[in-house]
This record gives sequence, structure tokens and C-alpha cells, in this order.
Amino acid sequence: MYDLFHVVARYGREVIDRIRVEQANALRDDKPARQMVKQSCWLLLRNRENLKEEHAVRLQELLAANQPLATVYVHKDALKEVWYTPSVREGWRRWRAWLRHARESGLAPLQRFARNLQLYVRGILASARFPMHTSLLEGVNNRIKVIKRMAYGFRDVEYFFLKIKAAFPGKMR
Repeated sequence: MYDLFHVVARYGREVIDRIRVEQANALRDDKPARQMVKQSCWLLLRNRENLKEEHAVRLQELLAANQPLATVYVHKDALKEVWYTPSVREGWRRWRAWLRHARESGLAPLQRFARNLQLYVRGILASARFPMHTSLLEGVNNRIKVIKRMAYGFRDVEYFFLKIKAAFPGKMR
């Protein structure tokens, strides 16, 4: 399984930001439009539902004025829908649609990202069968790191593992 947060963050770096820079460079002669695109990184990476009203309006204006940015922004939301699928069959349908649109977009960073992500699609679609968020796993890892920091004085590895087991007793049967 692959974590939605990290994949979307990578999409932001490898696709949205590169398209944004390309578009800003293409607008060298139009200073106000270029400035708007250059300063839009935060707007494009945030989830629409987390934006304040004035930022949502700025985002709408930006997307209406710049088709490539609108395309990659819409693809970001569509990519998230692959994770939130009720079944593996529906996940495959959403994935194929997303992949087809990415290929047809004509945007090299998006096409490259789609090609790379294709290698991991089975792990992505596993979230339909096993809807587990990695936040739990990251919490466990963080707790183990705390125990390890406190373990400075532990004399053996067995005791360290006993402390980890004690921190996560599990369910009583």
C-alpha cells in the first residue's frame, strides 16, 4: 500500500510546481500574469476545501486564466479519488480514466509522473481492500523512536523490544 499524502506531495513537486514554473517562464513579457503564476504555488498545493474565501477566488481566477495549471490541478483531485474507491474494480476504472487523461494532456511532467506511478498501481488499489491509513503506522514509528531515545541506558536489545511490546499491548482476547 502507498500513502496518499506522500504521493500527492510528490505530484505537487514533480507536476504542479514544474508546470507552474514553465508557465511563469512562458509569461516573461506579461509581468502581472507572470507574477500571479509565480506566487501561486501555495494555492495550487493546498486542498480547495482548506482555502479561505479570498484565496479560493484567486485560485479560480488563476485556473480560468491558465489551462495547463487547471489541468494539473484537476488531475490532483482525480488522483485522490483513486484512493477513495469503494472497490478494487471501481479503483481500476478510476485509475484507467486518470491515466488516459494524463497521457492525453500533452503535459510532459504529468505524463512522466503517470508513467512512473503506473508501476505502483496495485499497491495503490490495495487501499480499496485494506483501507488503512499510514497515520497509524507513523504514530507507532514515532512512539518507537521515543522509546529508543529513552533507551540510552538499556543494556540489551531484548529489553528494548520488551519496552516496545509494553507500549503496544494490543487487544485483549
